[in-house]
Amino acid sequence: MNQLRRIFFLSLLIASIAAAGPVFAGDIFITVQSTTSTQNSGLLDHLLPKFTERTGIEVRVVAVGTGQAIKNARNGDGDVLLVHARAAEEKFVADGFGVKRFDLMYNDFVVVGPAADPANVAGMKDAVAALRKIAAARVVFASRGDDSGTHKKELSLWQDAGVDVASASGGWYRETGSGMGATLNIGVGMGAYVLTDRATWIAFRNKGDFGIRVEGDEALFNQYGVTMVNPAKLRYPKIAWSRAFMDWILGSEGQAGIAAYHVDGQQLFFPNARPPGG
Repeated sequence: MNQLRRIFFLSLLIASIAAAGPVFAGDIFITVQSTTSTQNSGLLDHLLPKFTERTGIEVRVVAVGTGQAIKNARNGDGDVLLVHARAAEEKFVADGFGVKRFDLMYNDFVVVGPAADPANVAGMKDAVAALRKIAAARVVFASRGDDSGTHKKELSLWQDAGVDVASASGGWYRETGSGMGATLNIGVGMGAYVLTDRATWIAFRNKGDFGIRVEGDEALFNQYGVTMVNPAKLRYPKIAWSRAFMDWILGSEGQAGIAAYHVDGQQLFFPNARPPGG
């Protein structure tokens, strides 16, 4: 780190000390409320140590569904929100809980299923039409059912397909109430179709005879955003440290770190941020 950077980050730390009170060893950290998809994919384990090495600020992650992450942040249990449900994120900001939301990165959703493909959807690019076929065939579909960003996307697709999954709950439609990795494990065990983000699927190791059956629909686009939680909503605001994280992950170094993350030769996330003030 060059001298100018050292001075810059030192000034940030001093500002945070003034805002948050005495700081002791081990207290230089922020909490990021994020998703199981970013955690299960391995991205955060790859990315966050780079930020800590650069700044000395530790990042502690709470990985839950997007809905729960937003609830946690609303309760003041997090300094930064990193999730993938734009409408819910924008409402979080509009309600005064976030400072400003920024696009961070994207990938896409896919529908995976067994090799036998009992609903005969393999190769389809129309996700809504594929879900209609799954429902018509009454083939088991495993849903996260946890108000995550993936679950929100899935429900919107069922709505577009004109399928009432609430009435099918417990029958061919099974809700796991679990994160993405756990739902994939359950789905593979049941021989069920599953909607998953591509990153988690690539990193998932218990695939069995499962593969991607539906992909390539624009409706399956998956945008992630990052928002600094409003310091006024926090008991111990870490304003400078949170801003340092936002600047880093939206800047060239953080964006390059996202682009550099590959599993089995495949890029899992594609950065598309515009830096603050840029």
